Amino acid sequence: MKYYFLLLCLLGLFRFEAGAQEKKHPNIIILYVDDLGYGDVGCYGAKGVKTPNIDKMADNGLMMTDAHCAAAMCTPSRFSLLTGKYAFRNKAEILPGDAPLLIRPETPTLPSMLKKAGYRTGVVGKWHLGLGNGTVDWNEDITPGPLEIGFDYSFLIPATGDRVPTVFVENHRVVGLDPNDPITVSYKKKVGDDPTGIENPEMLRVKADPQHSNTIVNGVSRIGYMAGGKQARWVDEEFPDKLTEKAIAFMDTDKEKPFFLYYSFHDIHVPRLPHARFTGASKMGPRGDAIAQVDWVVGEIVKALEVRGIAEETMIIFSSDNGPVLDDGYEDQAEELIGKHKPGGPFKGGKYSIYEAGTRVPTIVYWPSTIKSGKSNALFTQTDLYASLAELTGQTVEDGEAPDSENHLQVLLGVSEEGRTELIEEAFVLALRQGDWKYIAPVENDTPDWLKNKKVAHGIGNEPQLYNLRKDPKEQKNLAEGYPEKVAEMQQRLAELVKQQQSN
Repeated sequence: MKYYFLLLCLLGLFRFEAGAQEKKHPNIIILYVDDLGYGDVGCYGAKGVKTPNIDKMADNGLMMTDAHCAAAMCTPSRFSLLTGKYAFRNKAEILPGDAPLLIRPETPTLPSMLKKAGYRTGVVGKWHLGLGNGTVDWNEDITPGPLEIGFDYSFLIPATGDRVPTVFVENHRVVGLDPNDPITVSYKKKVGDDPTGIENPEMLRVKADPQHSNTIVNGVSRIGYMAGGKQARWVDEEFPDKLTEKAIAFMDTDKEKPFFLYYSFHDIHVPRLPHARFTGASKMGPRGDAIAQVDWVVGEIVKALEVRGIAEETMIIFSSDNGPVLDDGYEDQAEELIGKHKPGGPFKGGKYSIYEAGTRVPTIVYWPSTIKSGKSNALFTQTDLYASLAELTGQTVEDGEAPDSENHLQVLLGVSEEGRTELIEEAFVLALRQGDWKYIAPVENDTPDWLKNKKVAHGIGNEPQLYNLRKDPKEQKNLAEGYPEKVAEMQQRLAELVKQQQSN
């Protein structure tokens, strides 16, 4: 009997050790804010809004000063984040609300790679990567979508808050849809008899430009036309509570496996309609209040980890999909109330721009048990998360998989500052970073009229541009004429990288 008891103890110890082996990978959370600029949070110099929860992560984690999203626009950045590919390889552009799934099901993705490492994977929030195969029936199963490219669970704003359909999609179905009130969506012509911003401006809570003046939902006109689905339509002010509730519920689904959560904020994208409890939380009106709302969500996610005793087992990567924009279709006084706040920090440009503020975004890596407090000046891009997290979880990146992703795990962990030696930045033109040097390629195409109206330094021109960012971080002095050999060298290298990537 004594030997039998000893055998049971040994078996229990073996099972405990085996379980410990299975749990060795950390949970991974990507907190992906929308349109948040380099200078939009306190630890990066924000004025007029306080972000104590984000600042706390920076104080106790790694704060990066030269980290970039893949492109200066939302859809391309999201594509690159999840695939490890530069977006121009797939001609990824800002998608309409009824676009087909941009990432095809056969494509290796960050969540599919992590599933191989034993993770359960979830996405909550703004999607904007398309759904279906081109003709979506919003009243039936909507597929393919996130579940077909590696996610186990999804709760989505299908496109953006300023586009129809204004409903949540959970896994393959619209949430709360009444089958007797089917949804119809069109981006070509009006459907149904819902009021529009053009026809009924007196019904609007916030005035919009013509592009954003189609179907009115929740007192706000959107891009595109929608009819039906009245019971399923969202209330914008409920986004932070609803999305955070779903994110935390996903964490609790299966505690035996590590989880990967891609929490994709709607804030601070337009229309900016923060919950009433955040009204006046900043000195900058709705845009600043939305930043305060983001900070609250970050605090809730960290608190949830701490309450569950898994904060030290969880790596959080906080960043943004592109640089800042003030006027992006709605008159919410973002420009008038900016005060001394500098959304792009010390850099030039913003959303849609090839200048640094277009892609250089706040990036914080927080992992209490592993990452020490500090700053990193390493050159890094979100495209590198794929290979870096593969290294963290012991996965092999095969040939042709995530072809533009480099393994910089030691940079993410704060162990090394040896980041990239070169990096392509993308907007409506391409640029090449090499150390302190930045080359912006010339283009022959005219700047779109809508972009001219954005009041942003977009960087599109028919002459090459060359800047030394160490001496000129604001990219004010074009050195191309004085350094023709450097221009030729970087022009050739950019062409080689583009060709190399296209051949992969």
